[in-house]
Amino acid sequence: MEETNFSRLSKLTAGDYEAFLYDCDGTLADNMPAHTETYVAIAKQYNVAMDPAIIDELAGWPIFNVVEELNRRYQADMDPAEFTARKAKLYFEEYLSKAQPITYVVDHLKANAAKVRIAVVSGGDRRAVQHTLEVVGVSDYVEAMVCAGETPRGKPFADPFLKAAELLGVDPKKCLVFEDGKPGTDAAEAAGMHWVRIDQFKFG
Repeated sequence: MEETNFSRLSKLTAGDYEAFLYDCDGTLADNMPAHTETYVAIAKQYNVAMDPAIIDELAGWPIFNVVEELNRRYQADMDPAEFTARKAKLYFEEYLSKAQPITYVVDHLKANAAKVRIAVVSGGDRRAVQHTLEVVGVSDYVEAMVCAGETPRGKPFADPFLKAAELLGVDPKKCLVFEDGKPGTDAAEAAGMHWVRIDQFKFG
């Protein structure tokens, strides 16, 4: 019998952990293409023809910081706060309701919610993240959220994960992070936490 993604993920998460910290976009929700499309569309409003691959490269970064990086690479002067607001509006109006769960990760969260504390740590806007969690059916299981702009620095720095551990009252060393991008796993390592790449079934 072929091993399921759920069982593969579960094998990687065995251990003496007290909290599981999940990224949202690309980890719990299969919505990264939608986020990429909104980045490209809003950048175009500023006459910036960006390479969509940049969003995969910077997966997990707060939107504000992504815009700063786009400005650097394209010698542009897009206003990060304005860009963030425009992107959030477009995502809400055209994409949010279409978000699909990454089923084996959502099932993993639900299966472990009674055993460990659960938090979501995202580089996305809090309102969008909250609605996404509702759409994929896990909002009732999440005890704490840390989103863009809620810590001095976002991923790839440790701040968001350390804040989540603090909110849950759990030692960072007892937290396991679930991510789909290198900025997120870098942030987890900086916070002294083990991590799992859900797209690669890799433990670090």
